[in-house]
Amino acid sequence: MSQHRRRRPARNVKTGIVVGAAVAVTVGAGVGLGLWASGDNGGGSAQEQASASSGTSDGTASAGRGTGPTPSPTRSYPLSQAPRTIPAVRSHTAAHGPGWRPARGERVVVADAKLADEGRLIASELGLTYAGEQKDVRAGDLRLAVNGGAGANPESYTMTVRGGTVSISGPTDAGVFYGTRTLKQEVHGGGTAPEGVVKDQPAKAVRGFMLDIARKNFTAKWIEDRVRELGDLKFNELGLHFSDDQGFRVESDTHPEIVSQQHLTKVEVKRIVALAQSRHITVVPEIDSPGHLGAVIAAHPDLQLRNAGGVAARGAVDISKPAAAKIVDDLLNEYAGLFPGGQWNLGGDEYQALMVSNPQASYPQLAAAARQKYGSGGTVSDLTTAWLNDRAATVRAHGRTMRAWNDGFLAASSVQPAKDLRVGYWTGKEYGARQPVAYLSAGRKIVNYNDEFLYYVLGQPNNFVYPTGQRIYEQWTPRVVRGTVSVPARYDAQILGGTFAVWCDLSGSQTQAQVAAGIRMPLRATVQKLWDPGRPALSWAQFTALAGRLG
Repeated sequence: MSQHRRRRPARNVKTGIVVGAAVAVTVGAGVGLGLWASGDNGGGSAQEQASASSGTSDGTASAGRGTGPTPSPTRSYPLSQAPRTIPAVRSHTAAHGPGWRPARGERVVVADAKLADEGRLIASELGLTYAGEQKDVRAGDLRLAVNGGAGANPESYTMTVRGGTVSISGPTDAGVFYGTRTLKQEVHGGGTAPEGVVKDQPAKAVRGFMLDIARKNFTAKWIEDRVRELGDLKFNELGLHFSDDQGFRVESDTHPEIVSQQHLTKVEVKRIVALAQSRHITVVPEIDSPGHLGAVIAAHPDLQLRNAGGVAARGAVDISKPAAAKIVDDLLNEYAGLFPGGQWNLGGDEYQALMVSNPQASYPQLAAAARQKYGSGGTVSDLTTAWLNDRAATVRAHGRTMRAWNDGFLAASSVQPAKDLRVGYWTGKEYGARQPVAYLSAGRKIVNYNDEFLYYVLGQPNNFVYPTGQRIYEQWTPRVVRGTVSVPARYDAQILGGTFAVWCDLSGSQTQAQVAAGIRMPLRATVQKLWDPGRPALSWAQFTALAGRLG
């Protein structure tokens, strides 16, 4: 928007067209309406013509404000250009008019008190005055409203820029919030929100970022900075994987002995959760089990799984021991109060007992427990699936919707995973690996964590490479669940969305700042494709330039 830093000609309020700069037209409480239409290339030349006709070199009004004859109009405003935002808006109806730019003293007005948080936030960001619920309409107003709309996408919104004011409405406060994010980007750096109507909504309901804080300690401030970034980009989930072999990173009252020295306090977690809620982001906790529990085992070595030769299985608890289930349930129940969002990740991946060719022979104590519970045909897979179902029951009692990693849904098990478990699909490398269609055809819903595109693994072990935003932007869609091949379109509705994940396998490979820089463009590319999976209108070079301009 090359013209945004120039001064603005005034306009005639009745006709809505550019006038000479000798008179500045004001409305209401003296708020100027001399705003210029937006667009990267759609208004500069018209403004130059208007400025030339005004008798000043830069298009400003003369000192005799409000005096002297009104000059004849020069020409109408050019048709507005569509906003340039990340993610891109899905529909914009262009119009002739000056657009809108925030000015000190202008108001943010809400139609309902439940939009107070959204109103105060955008007012503080744009330097406006939060006026709460007001009936009168003033020039320059930004007005927020929730309007019913039965059957509408709850995250949709309509933004209308007309007559020197902006109105943003949606069926829920989440939709209104996303409208304010669009507006914030439009006016960033002195820009102008273009005249016209934006109608926008996401294609996918899950737009997530997952962070492994178990293997690498991240400060509360760093996480809060990411929450603000995610909110501005219209992400709506933050996954926190805080328990693994290398650490347990959240304060615990029930089992303080398992908590790592570097960890988040509950006060810090509550602050992160509250900040996330203010950005309509759900924090999704994960205590992975029955594998990836090394930090728990370090304090309770008697729970460690050992094979027939007495060799310990790293990070795995012995699920034939009731004490293992009790400690995990203690933690699940404790943290249900700390993480009030409706989503929960149960983990379930990479259990070492199932990563050998013959689990029954390698782990006879598990085989014996399975036969005792399920008869002579009981297997270690049955016992492991039952473990997952039992943990699901614990979390379900708290009213949560649960997911587990796809390699926790075992093909060889006669015991079936709970029907309400969603699949976090990340890999196809496990024993008995199944294609995504195997889960979809069974009616399962999937959250896409495709490790080919969406896994940022520190140190790049095990043939992982850092994902690039360009590859995501140009080659990935939510239907590309495994590898590089899309699942059939008929399953699209079962793919709830996707999550970009940071895993810290080699935690010292990057600093916090390097992680933030490394994921910057992949996050933007990911949310663009979750908001609209179609072919983007901008080239990658244009998208990168836009990201640079928006900051």
